[in-house]
Formats: sequence, C-alpha cells, structure tokens
Amino acid sequence: MTGWTEFLFALLVFLLSHVIPVRPPVRPWLIVRLGRGGYFAAYSAVSTGILVWLIVAAARAPYVEVFPPLDVLRWIPLVLMPLVCVLIVGGMTVSNPFSFGGLGRRVYDPDRPGILALSRHPLLLALMGWSVVHMLANGDLAHVILFGLFALFAGLGMVMIDRRKARDMGPGWSEMIRNTARFSMMGAGQVPWQAWGGGFGLYALFLWGHAWVIGVSPLPF
Repeated sequence: MTGWTEFLFALLVFLLSHVIPVRPPVRPWLIVRLGRGGYFAAYSAVSTGILVWLIVAAARAPYVEVFPPLDVLRWIPLVLMPLVCVLIVGGMTVSNPFSFGGLGRRVYDPDRPGILALSRHPLLLALMGWSVVHMLANGDLAHVILFGLFALFAGLGMVMIDRRKARDMGPGWSEMIRNTARFSMMGAGQVPWQAWGGGFGLYALFLWGHAWVIGVSPLPF
C-alpha cells in the first residue's frame, strides 16, 4: 500500500482512532478492563503511533505542489516550535477546567491563571501552531490536507469547547475566565518558568529525534 492510498487510509485510521475509543460505551468498557491510567496510557501510545504513521504516509504521497518550497519557509518551524513546545508542557501541567490537558494538581485560581492567561486552550493552540508551521514548511498537497485539517480542528475546537463550558458553568463562566483568553500574547508573562524550561527541553528532544522518527531532518541546511 503506497502513495495516496496509504495516506488516505492512514488519515481514516487516525480519525477513527480519535472517535471510537472515546465514545460510550467503548470508553467505559476499556477503562474497566485497562484501568483509568492504563486506558489513557494505551490511548496516548496508540494515537502517537498512528500520528507518526500518518506523517510518514504524507511524506510518501505523490508530490503535488500547492505553493513553492521556499528556503525561508523551512526556518519557520525552527523559530516557532519552541513556543509550541512551551504550550504543550504548560498545557499538560496546569490545572485547566476549560479545555484538554490540565494534569496539574493545584486548584485553578482565576486570579493566577498561569499559562491560561496566554490561552485557555494551550494544547489546541499548540496543535494549531504545529500544523501551520509544518504546512508552510512543506507546501505539497498531502501536507496541506493533513496539517490544514489539524489546524481547522484546533480552531473549531476552541470555539466549541468555550460554548460548551459557558453553558455548563452558567453565570460563573465570566468570573472564571476573566483573566484568560483564547489567545493573547499579553498573557505570556504569566507562563511559569517550569513551562519555559520544560518546553525548550521538549523542543531539543523533538529536534534530535525528528530525523530518526519521521525520516526527515528539520534543519534547513
């Protein structure tokens, strides 16, 4: 299975893997058998593996140029991916009642939102940033489809989650989010140093492992 067939099949498997395991009654059935920790560990491992396969399949698809592969565009991921990694680490370690992630144990304080002052949806913003910079760095049809879908999912996800949370929280929603935003660079100063340090460490790991995992060096020289 090669070319467009592999790419489209990998894309279908990726989409199904993010729909079926989280739907009732599949999710409760899996949690009973694997445990909550086992379920999330297995779900993360499988999702990561399928994502890597999907990216590799996009690289194997026939090249159809959408916009020219300018050398300057290959520098964009190197410059912006450190910020994406800060969003990933910060989003995973904060206590977040508004979106995905939020594994932090500290109770959310509206007066000290931390990275949520930068974005209520740091992981979705990270997905959007990762998608856009990689779409620009590649420019062929398969990668525009792949990363364009991810960016669209992230953008729509922010809007839909905000609407659902506002409905669920009722009148308290405005008070809870008063120092947050979907995205505002004004909140960058509230990002804790642990997120900056962990983010740059994650960036170094991605930079080192990119060629080994994806098969393509991220360096433009």
